[in-house]
Amino acid sequence: MTASSPRRSSSTDLALIAGFGALVAVCAVLPSINVAGPVPITLQTFGLLLAGAVLGARRGFLAVLLYLAVGAAGLPVFAGGTAGLGVFSGPTVGYLVSFPFAAGLCGLVVERLPRRAIQTSVPLIFLATVAGVLLNHALGMAGLVWRLDISWAAAFDIDKVFWIGDLLKGLLVAVVATAVHRAFPDLLGRRPGRRDTAPADGPTGGTTEGSPENPVVA
Repeated sequence: MTASSPRRSSSTDLALIAGFGALVAVCAVLPSINVAGPVPITLQTFGLLLAGAVLGARRGFLAVLLYLAVGAAGLPVFAGGTAGLGVFSGPTVGYLVSFPFAAGLCGLVVERLPRRAIQTSVPLIFLATVAGVLLNHALGMAGLVWRLDISWAAAFDIDKVFWIGDLLKGLLVAVVATAVHRAFPDLLGRRPGRRDTAPADGPTGGTTEGSPENPVVA
């Protein structure tokens, strides 16, 4: 590994985080569907779940956190073109706060899957998106209860409208993420502790690349 590899890896991570943060913003500002209730239907869920499923827990979390930071700073990237800290005082605060954590949870589940399954199994990645959706809706309902001063039953009545749509978005995320990981199999990096099976460059009996004494750094 050359001395520039860590810098190159960091630059790639930053580019991916920024790119997926922008993707979530684009998904949010696309025309929303207003149904009965205070929460519009947008493509934000698709963007944040895709960030987690493609980038993994840490980078997915940071990408969505960047999106929230940009919106809080005043750029109109929230649903309906809204922006600013005032959005976090509204009834959708629970959904907004949940976004990076839902992306991180989805990414964490994907990271725990066998690498071949990530590249071939849409159902397994779909289950990872379901975990993110569950967290998103749980915190979203908590925000509704808090800001609207309603019961959990009333919050569920508002929230349930979004379940089918979010699950369909999760299925689409699974299809897209599987294709991405098939095209870029090293996107999530190596599993910690995984051995490299390549032959050693040194003399017989020397330390092989990928051993505990000389680990391979992704």
